[in-house]
Amino acid sequence: MASDESLQTTAPKAPVTADHRVNPNLDDQLPKPFLPRALAAVDTENISGTVPGHNHNGMSVLQQHVAFFDRNNDGIVYPWETYMGFRAVGFNIILSFVGSFLINLSMSYPTLPGWFPSPFFPIYIDRIHRAKHGSDSEVYDTEGRIANKVEWILAYILAKDDEGSLPKEAARGVFDGSLFEYCEKQRMSRKND
Repeated sequence: MASDESLQTTAPKAPVTADHRVNPNLDDQLPKPFLPRALAAVDTENISGTVPGHNHNGMSVLQQHVAFFDRNNDGIVYPWETYMGFRAVGFNIILSFVGSFLINLSMSYPTLPGWFPSPFFPIYIDRIHRAKHGSDSEVYDTEGRIANKVEWILAYILAKDDEGSLPKEAARGVFDGSLFEYCEKQRMSRKND
């Protein structure tokens, strides 16, 4: 009897657990659903992970987020590239300038290959894990997936649709590193309409 209770997925005194049932056949729909993936965010609709058209290039999800701002694909993000990335997803000139300055100022030194600071404030994508600050309460997990409320609020502001909801594709983008690409494509399609 104890083992049967330990396998229960609903609690009688918590009706919400009955409203959101666990899929007992997940093993049939998704190979090794318990295995954390470093390169892609898998689900039952996308068993190979990331949505079609997004290339992870062998990078962790955190590196994929940062790589969006690497406009010349050299593995280094300079403040002017961060600025261009902010503009590409729809931020105004002032927020783009301030954001690029603050981000590169705070993340450059920890990612540098040596001890001497650079006056150009580059962020090295392959060392972005070093930019994790000590007081962030584990903002991203071991796969680099961002799990902070501030990031979700920013994702909502950036990617909400005309009805005011966050599309499923944008939410996936938070987990698989394609959020900024999604926002840039949405902005470009609105411009073309």
